Amino acid sequence: MLFGLPIAQIILFGFAMTSEVTNSKIVVADYAKDIASLEITNKIEASNYFEIEKSLPSHKEIEAAFKDGKIRMAVIFPVNFYNDLMHFNKAQIQIIADASDPNNSTALTNYISSIINDYQTQLSHSNAGRYQIVPEIRMLYNPELKGAPNFVPGVMALVLLLICTMMTAVSIVREKEMGMMEILLVSPFKPIYIILSKAVPYFIISMVNVVIILVLSVFVLGLPIKGNILLLFFESALFIITALSMGLLISTSTDTQQSAMMGSQGAMMLPTMVLTGFMFPIENMPLVLRLLSNIIPSRWYYIIIKDIMLKGLGFSSIWKETLILVGMSVFFLALSHRNFKIRLA
Repeated sequence: MLFGLPIAQIILFGFAMTSEVTNSKIVVADYAKDIASLEITNKIEASNYFEIEKSLPSHKEIEAAFKDGKIRMAVIFPVNFYNDLMHFNKAQIQIIADASDPNNSTALTNYISSIINDYQTQLSHSNAGRYQIVPEIRMLYNPELKGAPNFVPGVMALVLLLICTMMTAVSIVREKEMGMMEILLVSPFKPIYIILSKAVPYFIISMVNVVIILVLSVFVLGLPIKGNILLLFFESALFIITALSMGLLISTSTDTQQSAMMGSQGAMMLPTMVLTGFMFPIENMPLVLRLLSNIIPSRWYYIIIKDIMLKGLGFSSIWKETLILVGMSVFFLALSHRNFKIRLA
């Protein structure tokens, strides 16, 4: 802890803590297909801030890309864009941004507006005229750019993971230190029943916490739940099971409450805060950290909660994340059962 934790903090925060948003995936819908739209698209593609996925021909495909979480922004050139600019000295560009993360969406719209202004200035100088390109900005899912839609799902993921993991991590170890484990081992109960008995109470407490957080979000913070409330509770229950199974794994692998608590906090708190995506954009991070974030359960739960609460999506849009959490739960529970010692040294 004295040497490993500082190294981990320096590496994670050094590469992840940045206010700059880079490599954000966007799409371009070019209905004009003229010189001006092509030049602006090339400027956007040359920027480090954006990564153009592809050019989408219709608004329906753009909406589907936003719902799937594949893109952060869409740039739409209307028909006769260059003709309007030359004849009327004024043209419009529509910019649609995913505002479920208000900080990122604001930064991205500022970047794109700056690129458009640069092209506008360049065009005015070269043609000895005054041209105006007006970005028409639309914010999806959070038009008022409130902070609650971003931090409520992140806080849910952080609180549930820490509470479930830490409390269950010390449960079995506490029985070992108090000498109660010997009595449990000679009882008729199978080891799996002992493990589950330690998890069920914290599962119930965590579900109560979910209800409290959602009630506060709706009635205090004014954040409506757009999706299916039953699906939201189901996914929360699945994430709680994943967190409990992680805590049980730590509990069966340690011998003291102190080591169990330090292991749960050190192994979960820092990665959850940094690699989940609600504090720092994952696409800004190096490849190693982006790959590492895939094994953090709270990342997938954070995506699920945002899709249900903010976008109103159904199970068909989050089945991949759900399957990942199911696989993690099964893996951790199986490993916990395997590590559980039926004899004390």
